[in-house]
Amino acid sequence: MPLSPYSFTVTERFLRYVQIDTQSDPHSETYPSTEKQKDLSRVLVQELQQMGVTEVELDDYGYVYATLPATTAKTGVPVICFCSHVDTSPDCSGANVKPIVHTRYDGSDLVLPDDPAQIIRMSDHPDLKDQIGNDLITASGTTLLGADNKAGVAEIMDAVHYLISHPELEHGTIKILFTPDEEIGRGTAKVDLEKLGADFGYTIDGETLGSLEDETFSADAVHIRIQGVSQHPGFAKGRMESAIKIASELIARLPKDRLSPETTEDKEGFVHPTYLHGTVEEAEVELIIRDFAEAGLHEKEAFLKQLTEEVLAQYPNSTAAIQVVEQYRNMKEVLDQYPQVAQYAVEAIERSGIAARQMSIRGGTDGSRLSFMGLPCPNIFAGEHAFHSRHEWVSRQDMEKAVEVIVNLAQIWAEKA
Repeated sequence: MPLSPYSFTVTERFLRYVQIDTQSDPHSETYPSTEKQKDLSRVLVQELQQMGVTEVELDDYGYVYATLPATTAKTGVPVICFCSHVDTSPDCSGANVKPIVHTRYDGSDLVLPDDPAQIIRMSDHPDLKDQIGNDLITASGTTLLGADNKAGVAEIMDAVHYLISHPELEHGTIKILFTPDEEIGRGTAKVDLEKLGADFGYTIDGETLGSLEDETFSADAVHIRIQGVSQHPGFAKGRMESAIKIASELIARLPKDRLSPETTEDKEGFVHPTYLHGTVEEAEVELIIRDFAEAGLHEKEAFLKQLTEEVLAQYPNSTAAIQVVEQYRNMKEVLDQYPQVAQYAVEAIERSGIAARQMSIRGGTDGSRLSFMGLPCPNIFAGEHAFHSRHEWVSRQDMEKAVEVIVNLAQIWAEKA
């Protein structure tokens, strides 16, 4: 039976949270990468304490840990964790976000007022066809919204509020985890799973209503440092080998019709340059490699190494050092060992009156790393769309359904124990 919508405060929470700038920084060496992420984390700690949650902690690395005690008399109920990340993407500004609520969306174009060139059209966002009559939330046109992942944060917070307000609902011990730096691949770098003390988990960081993502990309990062030969340009003939040109040629040789984010879909992987910096003497290229199978990663890395060798063959006095760094692996390898984790999520979604959609995600979540660290952790929808862009949007109704799913899931684990 769907829960009463009058109990929810998720939209009010979300509108507060997105106005706090929590953008992470991939070039920072600190944990968290930006201190401002803690501005939201401190708010969350305060709100949890005001709800009556006594076990709440914000650690030095920016992680928020909280515990909601069990209300069931049953023993042996697994401890379940709900997790979202507080940071927003460095790809688009998250400062001075002005959220706008568009009530009763009618399918027409949404022109964002602070930059009228930013227009959210149904033709560009097909999922909008399912939002007719709903209340949509966007930014004003100059920033991202921050629904990725403050929608998930707000939904978890509201589910905690709902469970505390309804002690008659039986559930086991619930753990809450809010992480920093997910957007730059460090969301689990300093997490303390022993302190968390959960058996299974769910990230609330997905897109479409009803979706459950139990399969992700496997991911590696590739760093290529090119050592060229610098000479005075007036006396460089036959001697200079510009690292900038070598790096540029390497990137230019990447396939134009395949193996790139803009030419792939479904289960196709890619090779994607994300950073280029250099001088004549030395240049650095950073790329990400994605594939659903680890063998596919290795094939693409071998291709990239071969391409680098072919380019360097034209520059006999230059060299390149290639470093491959593992980022995360496909969570399905772990989740297949614990089928009940996904099964209970499907049941929780269906109890909320919506159709469950078990899907793969062309990306990763904190749950990818957490699964391999010992906390099996699929991803449940938060309702966020067009993430990392100024066209980001979410609907009030989808967020409220996500709250219902979290509450239902907490009860299902107690019922099944």
